[in-house]
Amino acid sequence: MVKTEVNPTRSELLEIKKKIKLSQSGYKIMKMKRDGLILEFFEILEKAKDVRGRVVNDYETAMEKIAIARAVDGAIPVKSAAYALKSDPKISVKSKSIMGLVVPKIEAECVATPILERGYGMVGTSVYIEEAAKAFEKLLETLVIAAEVETAMKKLLDEIEKTKRRVNALEFKVIPELQETKNFIDFRLQEMERDTITSLKHLKQKGEAAE
Repeated sequence: MVKTEVNPTRSELLEIKKKIKLSQSGYKIMKMKRDGLILEFFEILEKAKDVRGRVVNDYETAMEKIAIARAVDGAIPVKSAAYALKSDPKISVKSKSIMGLVVPKIEAECVATPILERGYGMVGTSVYIEEAAKAFEKLLETLVIAAEVETAMKKLLDEIEKTKRRVNALEFKVIPELQETKNFIDFRLQEMERDTITSLKHLKQKGEAAE
């Protein structure tokens, strides 16, 4: 706010004071939100570290199991077993709130298929193929969890940055400018009051001299 554009009146002073009070209240709320989001972020960060480790472990296990199945049974039986599976995992995306921030809640159904519903015969399939199938199902379940955690973490980071910018704008720009404007109006009002008192004194002195 440019001080030269401000009308130094009592009503304007009251309006500026209201704006300062509102801005200070908003600052406190935004600061609390920022701090709360940061706490939530660190909690999710720990979950993300854990789930990332699980993804790596499950991936390595699944690749090891499929390599063993190919080595023992051959590539063709492994591919046949994979093509025989008819059911597909069902992924649903809902939402949940973290400190007022909406983040996705990802759920997976039908990831693990019962052995009798896999579509391939138990007689012609070895235990190694079955172990590989279970390992990849476990990997998929972990990936779904990882997708939810990673998405929530990214959204939290974005929201923290937005909130930090708002907090900084209020603290270092909006409130100081309003306070400066208030001080300017106070100064001008005091100055005008002194001028008025001086003028009244002069008028009184002239009146007394005329008598």
